[in-house]
Amino acid sequence: MAGTEIVILDGYTLNPGDLSWAALQALGHTQIYDYTAPEEIVARASSAQVILANKVRLSAETLALLPELRLIAVTATGYNNIDLPAAKKQGIGVCNVSGYGTGAVAQHVFALILEMSNRVYAHHESVQNGDWARCRDFCYTLQPIIELEGRSIGIYGFGRIGQRVATIALAFGMKVLATHKYPERDAMAGVQFVSLQELFAQSDVLTLHAPLTPENKGVVNETLLRTMRPGAFLINTGRGDLIVEKDLRSVLGQGYLGGVALDVLSQEPPPPDHPLIGAPRCLITPHNAWASLEARRRLLQETVANVQAFLEGKSRNRVEG
Repeated sequence: MAGTEIVILDGYTLNPGDLSWAALQALGHTQIYDYTAPEEIVARASSAQVILANKVRLSAETLALLPELRLIAVTATGYNNIDLPAAKKQGIGVCNVSGYGTGAVAQHVFALILEMSNRVYAHHESVQNGDWARCRDFCYTLQPIIELEGRSIGIYGFGRIGQRVATIALAFGMKVLATHKYPERDAMAGVQFVSLQELFAQSDVLTLHAPLTPENKGVVNETLLRTMRPGAFLINTGRGDLIVEKDLRSVLGQGYLGGVALDVLSQEPPPPDHPLIGAPRCLITPHNAWASLEARRRLLQETVANVQAFLEGKSRNRVEG
């Protein structure tokens, strides 16, 4: 264990300095890099048996130049940055971590919904600008405040996060609709499973939680968006490519939808001319729904456990190519 070479290629997102790497460092000689450019990977990891990677791309060409590598520990749930067939061919194990951010993402979903329904910060700014002091009445609103109770929320993708969102929505007194591949397996009291078309047409709030696949890339297009209720909210904390972004910009410009809140985009970071930057009624956060301190701590703990299991000759959270 002490002789194991461990290299963290892009550790900053997981641990910008508020967590400790000590548990991982106890497993072997650990070299930590906040960021690693593609041309730096081989030089930094040439003697590593274990690599930790978040978004660094490990292609077949790169892996071929890392003969000592035996494990890639992905510090995320998604692992599309790893060439799995190439890793398998070289005998390199790949593991990931799932479920660590369920509560954090579900919380962020409702932070976005409540911001659009209540506009808390806009009212705060209005008060700070003197609007309340100048107001004739004891109260005022910048827009109609929307109660969630009794409204419909549609959940596209009913895995762990979708189910947690449903639990919170039910506590708000919302009617919960969902689209899912396995409605019988994942049945939940108070949740009605409907078709994709019904989900969009019947939801006052529509939130996306499906993993990105070739089949659902761009599933949210102009045709589907036009079927949504007037004033409906669209939330995406899943994957940016679930939405055809130019279509979303188009319908927003035409007055469809009461609001959109996105934590993910098709390109991250987005270019300055991204079609949704500056779009009307569109709130964007920088892919940080998952990034609570508690969630990142769980992610680090699970990653350490994955590495330790590997060093003990055990398989834990392995993904197959």
